[in-house]
Amino acid sequence: MTELTGGPGLPQERRVVTAVPGPESQKLWARKQATVADGVGAVLPVFVRRAGGGVLEDVDGNSLIDLGSGIAVTSVGNSAEAVVRRAGAQLEAFTHTCAMVAPYEPYVEVCEQLAALTPGDHAKKSALFNSGAEAVENAVKIARVYTGRQAVVVFDHGYHGRTNLTMALTAKNMPYKHGFGPFAPEVYRVPLAYPYRWLTGPENCAQEAAAQAIDQITKQIGAENVAAMIIEPVLGEGGFIEPAKGFLPAMAEFARENGIVFVADEIQSGFCRTGQWFACEDEGIVPDLITTAKGIAGGLPLAAVTGRAEIMDAAHSGGLGGTYGGNPVACAAALGAIETMKELDLPARARRIGEVMKSRLTAMAEKHEVIGEVRGRGAMIAIELVKPGSKDPDPQATAALAKACHQEGVLVLTTGTYGNVMRFLPPLVIGEDLLNEALDVLENALAAL
Repeated sequence: MTELTGGPGLPQERRVVTAVPGPESQKLWARKQATVADGVGAVLPVFVRRAGGGVLEDVDGNSLIDLGSGIAVTSVGNSAEAVVRRAGAQLEAFTHTCAMVAPYEPYVEVCEQLAALTPGDHAKKSALFNSGAEAVENAVKIARVYTGRQAVVVFDHGYHGRTNLTMALTAKNMPYKHGFGPFAPEVYRVPLAYPYRWLTGPENCAQEAAAQAIDQITKQIGAENVAAMIIEPVLGEGGFIEPAKGFLPAMAEFARENGIVFVADEIQSGFCRTGQWFACEDEGIVPDLITTAKGIAGGLPLAAVTGRAEIMDAAHSGGLGGTYGGNPVACAAALGAIETMKELDLPARARRIGEVMKSRLTAMAEKHEVIGEVRGRGAMIAIELVKPGSKDPDPQATAALAKACHQEGVLVLTTGTYGNVMRFLPPLVIGEDLLNEALDVLENALAAL
């Protein structure tokens, strides 16, 4: 894998010259505490001044290996040439007109790319928004108006956003939902095929979970009342769970047979992250609607709902949109990001990252009983940490391991319903030497743990 640099002159190296966080970051953190709401936390309180390729450089001169990509956003790096070039040119032309007032070509170009890249050869249309939560919420609106139904089915461990409706769709209480209710009605949660934690074992997981989910929908809701079924093909905040093979096709078939709009939430898993353009391609799923955000625009805020033209056209004129949705600079950045993904064949790079990480992590799991499972696809990989000799979640060990990595200059993220999953989302342009160095740090931290 060829190593790529970030911004001009940014060395692709791990460099720890102060404590992490260092004195300058600590000063800035004190300023943040004085003026920023406490609800806006930080995984690692270091303040970044430059970033690109596979590293983040902080205000103290530390250079951290980035295994988070701003939560799967900077897949093409933090300063990809095509993103900077296209967004910069658009900034010079104009920053905003509002697509609903006076439209512009980049919005149309992004929708054309989405029609070409998303699964299925049917006629497709898109609507652009600012964030993943907005995309999911609008997918529900579209499904409801298209079907004339109200109920929405979601799954255990799912995460779909922080707005009122998407909090209702999200499974985990803390920190996403706690104290923020009441939530939107007509949302129903059914079992997910979570192989590692399925009581009768992974062999029966897909069939049994699908049967239970369908039984609950049929008996408790009525399939004829369901507008949409929303699922992440690889779950993000729930713990990088890959539903057992066969579960997604079973649920998609049930949706199709019952006139339910099947929505693939690819906000974290989409745009090359799992080694394919979209994770639902792995089992040949062609969703009716697909929601995207995060990796779509190289770090600028953009999101989309893309789907079957007849479904997307169900909403009346003026029913979809927003002041900033499909901002021209963000659209230009998205075109630059897609250009980079194609030019560098980032699906292949993601697959190579997955090969390296799974090989190294599996070897670590054989030595360290605290790793209960290594899972994921492409550059969306995780380890689930448990108390040795059991499958009891160990969030304390997970937090300690993350802290040890941070102190040694490797940014990692934790996740999972039980807070016991360490997830790895490196930029798809990271150099293989940096990736292996980060895994060396992780392995040393595991040994110390």
